[in-house]
Amino acid sequence: MGQLAGSLWIPAALTVAAIGLWATARLPEYLTALLFFAAAAILHVAPPEVVFSGFQSAAFWLVLSGFVLGSAIRKVGLADRIARLLAARLTGSWPGMVAGVVLLTYLLAFVMPSNMGRIALLMPIVLALADRSGLAEGSRGRIGLALAVGFGTFQLSASILPANVPNLVMTGAAEAAYGTHFAYLAYLLLHAPVLGVLKGAALAGCICLLFPARPQPAAALEPAPPFSAGERRLAWLLLATLALWMTDSLHGVQPAWIGLVAACLCLLPRIGFLTGEDFAAGVNIRTCLYLAGILGLAAVVAQTGLGDALGRAVLPWLPLDPSRPATGFGALVALTSLLNFAVTANGVPALYTPLAASLADSTGLPLATVLMVQVIGYATPLLPYQASPIVVAMGMGKVPTRDGLRLCLALALISFVLLVPLDYLWFRLLGWL
Repeated sequence: MGQLAGSLWIPAALTVAAIGLWATARLPEYLTALLFFAAAAILHVAPPEVVFSGFQSAAFWLVLSGFVLGSAIRKVGLADRIARLLAARLTGSWPGMVAGVVLLTYLLAFVMPSNMGRIALLMPIVLALADRSGLAEGSRGRIGLALAVGFGTFQLSASILPANVPNLVMTGAAEAAYGTHFAYLAYLLLHAPVLGVLKGAALAGCICLLFPARPQPAAALEPAPPFSAGERRLAWLLLATLALWMTDSLHGVQPAWIGLVAACLCLLPRIGFLTGEDFAAGVNIRTCLYLAGILGLAAVVAQTGLGDALGRAVLPWLPLDPSRPATGFGALVALTSLLNFAVTANGVPALYTPLAASLADSTGLPLATVLMVQVIGYATPLLPYQASPIVVAMGMGKVPTRDGLRLCLALALISFVLLVPLDYLWFRLLGWL
């Protein structure tokens, strides 16, 4: 055990340093990512293909293509047109506007499987809605709407089985390790009432309180001009992209590669909508590097065995008593939250799921219940870096790190104090406990 601990101190120190810098924003997020790459490569903490695996991931390319599609939507005026339609219905009041955006993120998760794709589609529209409503860049209201897109897209979609990457990792790992399969409707019934509906209400309330604003009434908006040729062509491209995203289980092409093809079409001379200068201005390389760093860090933690060692080290400290199921339920949520600090949301199920059998023995809870509890934990990040879709949304919306952190902590406090007990009661009511 001592030899194992000795072999892990370098990746552990590197992980703590990277997470500390990202959490405190002492350095720009992209610089921390670059320093992580440099240190991990020089110190040989993992093979290069693991350290730089973030650049090979589908998530990285979906984010990059999402920036391209978002730039095209803004440039041709399509975002402004859709925002005009939304403004007539959402600008009656600030709470109504925030609730409408949060609801839009949740509804879209039922038909579009990719978090990054949904953010790429919604963010330029919501930012245009902010412009139309008089919420200038840097204003509290505009920041609140951008955070509604990011938090609503990631956190609420955890209640829909195929709509969230950690969900897919969890179901795949559970099937491989235990032969366990989760039905779509049973999963939705278990998680949607609390993690979907109630958490969405809590999110809207937090945004209204933390980022108060007075949107311009819709009556002040001028009539929309006729559709341009560019808007029509881009609309058809987006509809085709959305259709392919929604049917990825049928044709087998990952959403990232569909988005990449759409981005290439947007950049082609004479056919597309963006120039090289538009590409340079529209693609946030800082956010792309940040995301690659997060994914690379999670891969290093998993490959070196650090994550597994962390999980097994904390087990003796957890109050896992079969005679106290409520305490065990809370301890499992706390465990996933702890793992979230080390490997971020995408990596939590890969580390937690193999421990589920021993956790079930220690708590006396059914294996399926132990597997499902982790969803509550990884769907409630305490810091923005723990959920890459939130990071991407903050980058696209130009949200300061401190504002994302404030909302993270406020929503996590409500979740752990109020929603986790409600989740426990709902699990009992449905017979999962």
